[in-house]
Amino acid sequence: MSVPAWFIFCITWPLPLSSSPPARALEGGQEETARPEPGEREGGGDTVSVIDKVLEANRKYAEGFNQAGLPGRPPTLKLAVVTCLDCRVHVSTLLGLDLGAAHIIRNAGGIVTEDVLRSLIISHHIGGTQEFMIINNTKCGMLTFKDEELASRLERETGKVPVVPARFLAFTDLEENVRQQIRKVRSHPWIPQCIPVRGFIYDVDTGRLREVHLTTGWSLRLPCGRS
Repeated sequence: MSVPAWFIFCITWPLPLSSSPPARALEGGQEETARPEPGEREGGGDTVSVIDKVLEANRKYAEGFNQAGLPGRPPTLKLAVVTCLDCRVHVSTLLGLDLGAAHIIRNAGGIVTEDVLRSLIISHHIGGTQEFMIINNTKCGMLTFKDEELASRLERETGKVPVVPARFLAFTDLEENVRQQIRKVRSHPWIPQCIPVRGFIYDVDTGRLREVHLTTGWSLRLPCGRS
């Protein structure tokens, strides 16, 4: 089973027509394979890579940058968001966040892994955040495969069995996945019970968020220090 290309990359690039770089003549009739110049693709074609293009965009951004001196913590909304790496989920735009407003934590699927828990704990205890938001999205690539199928495919293609990742954490039920992530955060002993942990599904076709509640034992929490 193959993973959809869009799940891995949101920007596609045409493959070169030939994998062999052009050769140039040397003394004695020999030929030397020409090495591509920095930023040039082997086989010709476009001469600027995607990274080069975004670096140029950054240079233009930096020329007009006027937000120096923003405090690193706490973020102005004291909010931490866990979401997917899906390129259709533009977190700052869909939540109306300004620079410095929230901590954004992303991975494949918006899964609360050990590293996400580490980040949330630091976000609260060091960064001062007081509310946690978990966002999964429709048409997520993590719904399109099973862990064991992808692992088997990669083992066949590479001939190697690495130790990590032990699991890819794919899922089949979007709402239940959101509930599982809420439970994982709420159950951690280093995350105070007073911190609201709420889950949502973002519809990539409408731009709307829909809240997902725990089926049992759910109650709306007020941020720590509020009553």
